[in-house]
Amino acid sequence: MPYRCALLLAIALQQGESAPTQEPAPPAVLYNGIQLPSPWPPRLKEFPTSVEKDPVTPPYLVSPPSVVPIDVGRQLFVDDFLVAETTLQRTYHLPKYHPSCPVLKPDTPWELEDKDHAAAMVFSDGVWHDPKDGVFKMWYLAGSGDATSYATSLDGIHWVKPSLDVKPGTNIVLRGGRDSNTVWLDLEERAPERRYKMFRVIGAGSECPVTGWNNWVFALHFSADGIHWVDAGKSGRLIDRSTVFWNPFRKVWVFSIRHMYSWSRGTYGAERRRSYVENADVLLGSQWKTEEPLPWIDADRLDPMRDDLKIKPQLYNLDCVAYESILLGLFTIWRGQPKDRHKPNNLVVGYSRDGWHWLRPDRRPFCDVSNKQGDWNANNVQSAGGCCLIVGDQLYFYVSGRAGQPGNNKAGLCSTGLATLRRDGFASLDGGAEEGYVTTRPVRFQGSRLFVNVEASLGELRAEALDEAGAVVEPFSKALCKPLRLDSTIQQVTWEGAKDLSLLANRPIRFRFYARNAKLYSFWVSPDASGASHGYVAAGGPGYTGPTDTVGVAAVETRK
Repeated sequence: MPYRCALLLAIALQQGESAPTQEPAPPAVLYNGIQLPSPWPPRLKEFPTSVEKDPVTPPYLVSPPSVVPIDVGRQLFVDDFLVAETTLQRTYHLPKYHPSCPVLKPDTPWELEDKDHAAAMVFSDGVWHDPKDGVFKMWYLAGSGDATSYATSLDGIHWVKPSLDVKPGTNIVLRGGRDSNTVWLDLEERAPERRYKMFRVIGAGSECPVTGWNNWVFALHFSADGIHWVDAGKSGRLIDRSTVFWNPFRKVWVFSIRHMYSWSRGTYGAERRRSYVENADVLLGSQWKTEEPLPWIDADRLDPMRDDLKIKPQLYNLDCVAYESILLGLFTIWRGQPKDRHKPNNLVVGYSRDGWHWLRPDRRPFCDVSNKQGDWNANNVQSAGGCCLIVGDQLYFYVSGRAGQPGNNKAGLCSTGLATLRRDGFASLDGGAEEGYVTTRPVRFQGSRLFVNVEASLGELRAEALDEAGAVVEPFSKALCKPLRLDSTIQQVTWEGAKDLSLLANRPIRFRFYARNAKLYSFWVSPDASGASHGYVAAGGPGYTGPTDTVGVAAVETRK
């Protein structure tokens, strides 16, 4: 055994027996009233979920706060966190691929040089709208993985590959071998030279002949413009297809790490499940030791197998972003590796309100493979870093897809596609011909105007406000509510005899919405007439000026 490998093996075993070194965080109450337990993050000896286990119900759904603060973001009906009782029917919705797909495909010499993996695809990487210059920006894997390239767009559909000076005559912004990659436009960063952050998974050294590991790490890079990058260091050990996201609700960087099971089992290799590290400082957080990444999340018994493969699914990757009042997760589910086609992975959506526990109520593919070899998305659909953008009344989801090659499991042409969904359109509470209602749990707010995202062009929606005892607070009754009979992603609810909701601010209130032939997607209380939600806008979008919605309807009108 080579001395260096033996030494690394001994250190790994020694550290694998030690206790986690992450310091417990004190209990904290989140923006939505959820109290985190101590220690945080949870220290789990085993994964709470697996393909043999049922999913874990998030504890905040079992014991929700007695009063839910709703000053941050649109309040979505993806779960029952806000629902006390309802007669409405919840429906989960899926995005549709844009007819222009793929919106980015390999067409340059440096992208086409390897016919088995000719790529212009996001492999996480990142798609963002930069409010500084009002441009869509995409970072993506070029060719067989020897470079990261850059493209721009004015509308998010038609993309240009600019000629840059990093490798003159190309749009390459960083050369060097890579696997997964995350690019984050950090609008909360104060140092201009660190405005863009890149987390590039690289093989830092040769493979150890004893363990069989490639010494994968994150290579961290910073940039002021997203084009010229400087090295910022390397992380602790990990496995390929690891990613990173910023949790702005708690102001921490989260490293979503493909789990290396030797850390906990004394054996060597990797699994398609996720371990977790968090830290407010991106550089300190990256310096974990062997035992510090914590068991986090996995596929579970409700993830269906493919009929043609009969292989238990695994969690290939988890990209996350703050969207309005929740964390949105795009779970890449691995469903097997046939001999005659590339990986038929697809995306499944999940939601979290505390940043650790996840609910995936709809196990249908959110962005699916086509299963027709030769289609741009025939294989291996995976998400972009930043997850989605808000473009007017729609959400834009960029994903990779691989066309494959007949008779083998090579990737072939690897492109980037676009799927769109109504804003807040993950789930709706629906009323039919007979009027139904939903009553919220007690909520508290400082704003003065109630807004909804509603589809009621063939029906109507009304609302009323109730006190803690369940009595209507006049004049905010159903009878005095001006009915909404329209389809709008941002519409104010008003009452006769009331200028606004100022009388209800800073006290526990329940809202009751009545729907007939209508779909209610979300509600929120805004401090001003613009309808600004002050929730997070994921990877941004035209009209937004920062990481949160401070402009309301103006961003929608930008796209009209």
